[in-house]
Amino acid sequence: MIAAVWILRALLAHVALGAVFAILFLLRGVHRIDPAAPGSTWGFRLMILPGVIAFWPWLAYRWLTGRQPPQERNDHRLAARKDPS
Repeated sequence: MIAAVWILRALLAHVALGAVFAILFLLRGVHRIDPAAPGSTWGFRLMILPGVIAFWPWLAYRWLTGRQPPQERNDHRLAARKDPS
């Protein structure tokens, strides 16, 4: 029973810290990580809010280091890059 209480407290602490981080991140940080985000609406930001709260340690690391996500490599993207001539 005591272990369950500690796990629940740790989960609640993670969510609380994530909520505080999400406010700051959605106001300022999302533009640094995602190049398509500067033109985004508040509807988009509300949609990504649960994910920001859940993955806040990873997003905080990316925000602080300034790393952008790697470019996706798939057949469609590779075919679009090929010269048509």
